[in-house]
Amino acid sequence: MEIYKKHVFICTTGKTCPLDGAEEVLSAFRKEISERGLKKEIRINKTGCLDQCGNGPMAVVYPEQCWYAHLKPEDAKEIVEQHLIGGQPVERCLYDGRGRIVR
Repeated sequence: MEIYKKHVFICTTGKTCPLDGAEEVLSAFRKEISERGLKKEIRINKTGCLDQCGNGPMAVVYPEQCWYAHLKPEDAKEIVEQHLIGGQPVERCLYDGRGRIVR
């Protein structure tokens, strides 16, 4: 069994993420990873509530422990290219854990 280089958890439950399009965000990430042939290197998982309701859809990237908030499906391509492949987080979507986007 191979170990993934990156692991992305996307909240698809809780009070608000499902209503804000979390499943569509999850699908967009999975599509980007699949189309690039990265399924053995980068794992995209749905997760339960990340206790950040109202800031979703949320994603957390490991091993960096990088949090993203208020994601839209169209953000997936940029995050995959710039962060998961390129190593540079997408600053406009970063979340500081206190309810604010980091800019």
